[in-house]
Amino acid sequence: MDDTVNAFVSTFEVEGAPGGPLAGLTTAIKDIYDVAGHVTGCGNPEWARTHGAASSNAPAVDVLLGAGARIVGKTHTDELAYSLMGANAHYGTPVNSADPTRVPGGSSSGSAAAVAAGLVDVGLGSDTGGSVRLPASFCGVYGLRTTFGALDLGGAMALAPSFDTVGWFARDPGTMVTVGAAFGLAPGGLGAPRLALPVDAWTRCDGATIAAVTPRLAALEAAYGPAVPVKLADEGLDAWREVFRVAQAGEVWRVHGDWVSANTPGFGPGVADRFAMAEGIEAGAFAEALAAKGEIAERMRGLVSGPTVLVMPTSPGPAPKRDADAASLDGYRMRALEILCPAGLAGLPQYSIPAGQVDGGPVGLSLVGPVGSDADLLGMVAALP
Repeated sequence: MDDTVNAFVSTFEVEGAPGGPLAGLTTAIKDIYDVAGHVTGCGNPEWARTHGAASSNAPAVDVLLGAGARIVGKTHTDELAYSLMGANAHYGTPVNSADPTRVPGGSSSGSAAAVAAGLVDVGLGSDTGGSVRLPASFCGVYGLRTTFGALDLGGAMALAPSFDTVGWFARDPGTMVTVGAAFGLAPGGLGAPRLALPVDAWTRCDGATIAAVTPRLAALEAAYGPAVPVKLADEGLDAWREVFRVAQAGEVWRVHGDWVSANTPGFGPGVADRFAMAEGIEAGAFAEALAAKGEIAERMRGLVSGPTVLVMPTSPGPAPKRDADAASLDGYRMRALEILCPAGLAGLPQYSIPAGQVDGGPVGLSLVGPVGSDADLLGMVAALP
C-alpha cells in the first residue's frame, strides 16, 4: 500500500475470518491497540523502546478480524493519545486529504487520515476527550465515540480510564452500522427520538460553521421532528471544561506518572506541557473534579432521557491550519473541549457526521444520545435520505 498521507506507523497484513460481515473491507489500527507480534508504540519512541511486542491482539482488534476485516497496518497517534490536533513531534502530522493545509485532528490522527484518503475502509480509534469526534469533523468522515464501558478496551493503552472509549471511522453511514453490529451493538429501543439543540454548545461555534451545518440539521428535523432548545451547563461550559481538564489530568498522571518519571519521553510541544500540568494536580482538586464529574453526568443523562438526542456542531469550526502557532492551537483546543467534554464527562455516545465545509475545511454535526444508544444513533443517520 502506498501511504500517501503519512497515516501509518507500519504496514503489514493480518487476514480476517472468511465470510464475516466485514469481509472484503480493510482496517487500520490506532497504535495504542495491541496487535500480536508488533510493538504498541503509542506515538512516542521511548514508549516503543521500553515495551516489547504484544503477545496477543486487543479484543477490539479481534472483533474486527473475526468479522472478516483485513488489517493493513497501525496508524499514527498523538503521543500517548494526549492531544487533539494530530501533530506528532517525532513522526510528523498525517495529511488531512480533505484540506491538506489543515491538521487532521487527534489523537486518532492516522486512522482518520487513512479513512479520509481512501486507504482503508475502517479506521479503529479511541476517544477520551474527543480523539475520534474531532478528527472525524476535521477530515470529513463519520466517527463514533461509543458509550463508556460498552466495548472492551483490554489490550489498549489507557489514558484516563474513566473517560477512555473505543471508536471508529468510515466514509459512509452503512459501514458505520455494519461495524457497530460486528461489535455487538444493538438498537436500544430509542424509538422515536426527540431532538434538542444545546444552545450553549452552539454559541461556541462561529457563524460560518453554524451556516454550514444547518442543512444537515434540517434533514434531521425533517426526519425526526423539530429540535427544541436546551441548555447544558448553568454554570457555563468553561466550568465543565475545567472539570474535565482536572479529572482527566489527574487520571493521566496516576496511570503514566511512574513511567514518565522513570524515562525520558522527549514529549513534543503541548504534550510536554500537559504532562507537567497533570503532575501538578493536587489530590484535593482531583477529588473535587471527580465529584463534579458525577454531578455533570447526572445532569447530562437527565437531558437525554425520554429519549432525547442532542444535536450540535462537533467542533467550533474547521481544523486549524498546519502552520498555526502553538498558542492558536491551544486556544482552539480549549474552545473545542467545551463542545466535546459534555459527552465525555457523562460517558455518553456521540456520533459525528460530515455536515459541510468552511473555507475548504470540513465541519461535522454530532448526535449525542442516552447510554447504550450507539446503534440507534448509527441507524438514525443511515436512515436519512
